[in-house]
Amino acid sequence: MRRGRWVLALCLTLTLTVTVTACSGDDDEETTLRVLAGPDLAVLEPLLGELRDETGVELDMDYRADADTGDDLVPGTGTGKGGGGHDLAWLSTDRSFRLRHKDTAQRLLRTPTMLSPVVVGLRQDVARQLRAKSPGGRLSWADIADAAATGPVRFGMADPRQTGSGLAALVGVATAAAGTGGALRENDVSCDRLRGFRSGQKLTADSTRDLLDDFVDHPGTANALITYESDLLALNSGGRLKEKLEIVRPQDGMVLADFPLLLLDPDDPDLRAAYDKVVEWLQRDSVQEKIMRTALRRPVSPSVRRDGQLRAPVGNALFFPDQLAVVERLLDDYGDPRRRVPDQVIFLLDFSGSMRGERMKALREAFADLSGADSSATGKFARFYQGERLTVVRFGGRVLEEKTVTVGGQKDLRTLADLVARGGYGDATAVWTALDHGYRTASTVVADDPERAVSIVLMTDGENNSGISYGEFVRRYEARAAETRAAVHTYPVHFGEADAGALRRAATKTGGRMVDARGSSLSEAFKEIRGCR
Repeated sequence: MRRGRWVLALCLTLTLTVTVTACSGDDDEETTLRVLAGPDLAVLEPLLGELRDETGVELDMDYRADADTGDDLVPGTGTGKGGGGHDLAWLSTDRSFRLRHKDTAQRLLRTPTMLSPVVVGLRQDVARQLRAKSPGGRLSWADIADAAATGPVRFGMADPRQTGSGLAALVGVATAAAGTGGALRENDVSCDRLRGFRSGQKLTADSTRDLLDDFVDHPGTANALITYESDLLALNSGGRLKEKLEIVRPQDGMVLADFPLLLLDPDDPDLRAAYDKVVEWLQRDSVQEKIMRTALRRPVSPSVRRDGQLRAPVGNALFFPDQLAVVERLLDDYGDPRRRVPDQVIFLLDFSGSMRGERMKALREAFADLSGADSSATGKFARFYQGERLTVVRFGGRVLEEKTVTVGGQKDLRTLADLVARGGYGDATAVWTALDHGYRTASTVVADDPERAVSIVLMTDGENNSGISYGEFVRRYEARAAETRAAVHTYPVHFGEADAGALRRAATKTGGRMVDARGSSLSEAFKEIRGCR
């Protein structure tokens, strides 16, 4: 008893910097951990005081934009342990970091803390319009891409080069466009499948918070948002919108963010002990419920009952690419959302006599499918889109006709269909004369509008038997401006009795690739190529 009174007296004389838990016989003193945090974690600030009181661990949050948190996790190169200062990282996603720094990522302890899928928020009139056209009223990424290409959907999405939400959204759309059901591979990534989708992006930002602010401040610019489910739920409940957005969870799948908490130096026993305390606290069902109500994110614990709209099933969770080259190519193809100039495709179409009948019917059907007649998922992703500039050159033994249309609506697509439907066949096939003419047109576009991407699609069903030779085409091609040769590639479509070897040489010479339509159809070939590598 005397010893207990002596300990109590000693505790009363200690300075206030020593915690009560230390005096009561525990060895645990309050610990402060520096946390490199994504901006999406700021919403949890109200819970951090409870974490400190109940565990003795205080999290000192250092919020950085998503783009600033990747390399900073590598010891010795950024602000990670060993490079200057942070003990933990708490991000919306670490997927890109794990691809870029696999060896470092494998060493780190990682614990998911909550979940949120990337979804679409639509103004209610737009949602009704799209659902009315969809069987069962269920919407897919293909439906969103189709509506973006034709105009009804004008969306905001954070810059995928700068934010986790934007990258997750882009991966989700591209994965759905590939239609493989698995993680994207390099040959699944083709800019033609995202051109229509990206044409509908009217707002972007370097953070989700800035994106939401821009959407609210400029109500006439966009009528849709693509971001985390939690962001849309918060926006709907925050009183900032005149009309709540309808949340659409695309039926072809979504990418999930799991907001991992990372221990940057697992070999430090003191840090490991503090990390374990934080993780144990975050995983309690009672805390998961608080996170759900505070951050509007789904609990990682299956035993916690979801509230409200969080009960809606996530459905098919899409895989994130497991190769860095896939992500880099996807970002390169998508480009800068702030500098978006619609592309121009120059179609060189063989109208020689051998194209009469079924072959011409197939060509016209291909253009009809690209104009919206194809209601399949791949058709919706590959269709012509608003703002796209299309040049059609009909050729036989010489160039028969050329016309350029900028797509603004159905009237322009009918003009294009009428052009392809005309007769006026030639009596020979001047393949290389036509291709030389295409490069002459492309050179003018590149000189007048260097920001516009230009490509050439060459479709023929026969061998060259008129006009200039392939060697003469090459000579003229090599004499063209370097800017044209670097920017404009040829994508031949092998059809009928065309010389596959010659077409392949032309593709290789100009940096494009050939597609063989003999085993499928012209429609499938055009959907595959559309002027893209």
